Amino acid sequence: MKTITINVSEPVYEEFREYARKVDRKSAELIREAMELYRQTHMQRRTSLRDRRPASVGGPIQPITGADDLLGEMLDDARD
Repeated sequence: MKTITINVSEPVYEEFREYARKVDRKSAELIREAMELYRQTHMQRRTSLRDRRPASVGGPIQPITGADDLLGEMLDDARD
């Protein structure tokens, strides 16, 4: 393990020490766990949407008709 030096306020460090005493652990253990939790929730690479496989959501609620197709309207609006 790597030894590091961090600067924290006295009240924060004292709170860690008091809690560590209550749960019969070392404050260094609590700080290591806090750092690991932060790493897991904030720093680890999350998968991209491009990496995910599509999920089936079933079929359409109702069939699409010609009137539902908006592509023509979008293209006509783009020409104006």
